[in-house]
Amino acid sequence: MVKTMKWLAAGVLCAAAMGAQAQVNQIKVWAAACANCHGTDGRAQPGAISLAGQGKDDLLQKLLDFKAGKRPATIMHQLAKGYTDEQLGDIAGYFAAQKK
Repeated sequence: MVKTMKWLAAGVLCAAAMGAQAQVNQIKVWAAACANCHGTDGRAQPGAISLAGQGKDDLLQKLLDFKAGKRPATIMHQLAKGYTDEQLGDIAGYFAAQKK
């Protein structure tokens, strides 16, 4: 019985790890939509705004302001409306975790 419980626990941990990796991969897919303007992993070319290394809360607030139409934009307001607030939080966290 103990051996079965150990295998069950190991299986649960493996499944959780795979689920976490899938979530990370999904966030990378969402963030890839930003690469055209903000560069790969948020490191933009000169003249564009880099997102990498900015504070998560600041990035999230900007994204929410774009989504709500409170911040002027040419395309960001349209892009932001395509994500839930939780997804925008995940995207902000992704860019905040990138090195400048």
